[in-house]
Amino acid sequence: MSQFKIHSIQTAPAIAQPLLEGSLKKYGFVPNLHGGLAEAPAALKSYIELTALFDQTSFSPTEQQVILLAISVENHCTYCVAAHSMIAKHMAKADPAIVEALRNGKPLSDAKLDALASFSRAVVKNRGVVCGQTLDKFITAGYSRAQVLEVLLGVAFKTLSNYTNHIIHAPLDTAFQAEAWEEPAQCSSRQCA
Repeated sequence: MSQFKIHSIQTAPAIAQPLLEGSLKKYGFVPNLHGGLAEAPAALKSYIELTALFDQTSFSPTEQQVILLAISVENHCTYCVAAHSMIAKHMAKADPAIVEALRNGKPLSDAKLDALASFSRAVVKNRGVVCGQTLDKFITAGYSRAQVLEVLLGVAFKTLSNYTNHIIHAPLDTAFQAEAWEEPAQCSSRQCA
């Protein structure tokens, strides 16, 4: 059971209310993640601003979702995998086969996108210590040194939401239910520290 409240616009701290109103305007509802982050308005504002900055990267909408899904799967975040599966399919118009492969940790049929997913996972798994063949494969696939750093922005942005969801246990929003994702069995035995 979570010790955290999922705030509505009315119950959120006053400084967070306009931020949640912006979420309502953008999405048509206030995502539970945003309601949970509202407990700390600076965290909610950071998440919203990081989202906007990541949207400005040189990656296409599909590439952005590949990064965010790969990170969320690697971090075992059931909420973010479901949310980004929905966003990838319906907003970014990504091929559903790509989304399913990412959700299942399988290689992607598109070699360049597979290199992007692999690099994103490696950054998370190795806590940013990626060099040699991992970095070379990413660059050889056609990505730039600037995009290496843009992946790091995606990792920072998703780490905030993935870890928040692990701690606050945000319930999955109705809008994302069709893409609900179960954590892989080998990881479901993780315990709280």
